[in-house]
Amino acid sequence: MLLTLLLTTVNVFSQTKDVVVPEEILTKAKEWVGALNLTDAKKKTAAENAIAVHLTTIRDWHNEHPSSTVPDGINPVTGNKLSDLDKQIIADSAMPSSVHQALMDGLNQNLSPEQVETILDKYTIGKVEFTMKGYKAIVPDLTADEEAKISGFLKQAREQAVDYKNMKQISAIFEIYKTKSEQMLNNNGRSWRALYSAYTKKIKEEKANKAKQ
Repeated sequence: MLLTLLLTTVNVFSQTKDVVVPEEILTKAKEWVGALNLTDAKKKTAAENAIAVHLTTIRDWHNEHPSSTVPDGINPVTGNKLSDLDKQIIADSAMPSSVHQALMDGLNQNLSPEQVETILDKYTIGKVEFTMKGYKAIVPDLTADEEAKISGFLKQAREQAVDYKNMKQISAIFEIYKTKSEQMLNNNGRSWRALYSAYTKKIKEEKANKAKQ
């Protein structure tokens, strides 16, 4: 069973087109919105459709623009040869920005800011909260300012990551912003390498002590 939704606000592949949404994608969209317990049926349907069209569009773009369409080359930051994941992210990042904007418009017009965040967390399996907990564990004396900046970076990662098809790509996008967070901590006079080393040492010692019990 397929659902055809008319995509009127997103210019995909340089032309307005119908988006044929597979049943499994529509079901996922309904499940995500269902978690919000919306009472307004019109807003509920609009949010479901925005998500379903977006998920289908990024799937179609990904499938029609494989990593093989990107020439071999190097990562200009590391100098390493582009991996297949690098090339797939480059290919997918070329998707028109209007696709992302249509999703955000559809969510913001029908949901509260908190509900929008919940949907973005659904896309990224809660990586903002999970990663933030990690930083707090590694840096126990994280200041309010540092926490706010890291949270901001992670939320930027989350919104950017929703336009990618799989978790490997989503995790790679988060790595970009985790690096920004760690550079910020270094700039604040901390040593991220030393903090992370101390944390991993502590975890190993705790595991060793448990094993002895």
